[in-house]
Amino acid sequence: MGEWHPDILGNGFEQQTLPLGTDDEGEVVATLVRAMPHPGARLFGPWREVDVLYVHGWSDYFFQTGLAHFFTDRGARFHALDLRKYGRSIRPGQTRGYVAALDVYDADIEAALDAMGTEGGGRRLVLLGHSTGGLTLTLWAARHLGRAHAVVLNSPWLELQLGPLGRQALAPILNARARIDPLGTHPAVDLGFYTRAQREVGTLPDSPEGWRPARGFPTHPGWLAAVVAGHARVASGVEIGCPALVLLSARSTSALSWSDAMRESDSVLVVDDIARAATRIAREVTIVRLDGALHDVFLSRSEARDAAYAALERWSRW
Repeated sequence: MGEWHPDILGNGFEQQTLPLGTDDEGEVVATLVRAMPHPGARLFGPWREVDVLYVHGWSDYFFQTGLAHFFTDRGARFHALDLRKYGRSIRPGQTRGYVAALDVYDADIEAALDAMGTEGGGRRLVLLGHSTGGLTLTLWAARHLGRAHAVVLNSPWLELQLGPLGRQALAPILNARARIDPLGTHPAVDLGFYTRAQREVGTLPDSPEGWRPARGFPTHPGWLAAVVAGHARVASGVEIGCPALVLLSARSTSALSWSDAMRESDSVLVVDDIARAATRIAREVTIVRLDGALHDVFLSRSEARDAAYAALERWSRW
């Protein structure tokens, strides 16, 4: 078992480095961050037998302390995973965020669960994923039936922004490029408006250099092909084997030019397509559409953020 050390978030947050061997770019690690409930909540809180594992989205890392405290105040043990080549897990010379298949993250997740001691301790596992992390955890749960007690998805990237027909048309081109030039470059499509919206709303703190660039990480054919393959698996229907809650903004806004509507809508994903895709992940799926929510619903203005937490508490039955 590894050692826990104080995290950059302070206030009782701790982190543990999870060694994952090496790849063509050298040492590979993931990083697990935890927040533990205070003694009273640990003994008497309604979620005292729950362990939460959070996984972030693209060009991101864990910093949402309010989200962690929502769970720990109710007795749950909260853990967040900075996947390999993201945030706390970035090592010199690495292509940030890059994997050639989403199931590579099985090793990151297994290392996290081992460090958490959830299954050996007879505790209930709740998976909480945002955006690409929501796609990753959905596919993991479908490959590992019976291990998660519940799944909560915060604007999960379950479908390409071009929709099913666009994805099907683009997939052969992406796959060909991924075979020939997996680390090639794509034109930049993130104009920084989502970051601007979060800053104007006041929910985005300063990040360590390079961990969360305003216009995102550069994308590569091998990575995008892996994501689109994940979308295709969802579209064909998967079964995660437990109840799922999907939290989405009520509306999307085009990211091609700035508008004030970006402060109260999802400017990253097409939420109607995500809502449709979410119906294919489990037999029991609850979809909640939140007025005024951003792509990360827990970083929205207070009204939408409070509505997201209220929906989560109403839905919970662990």
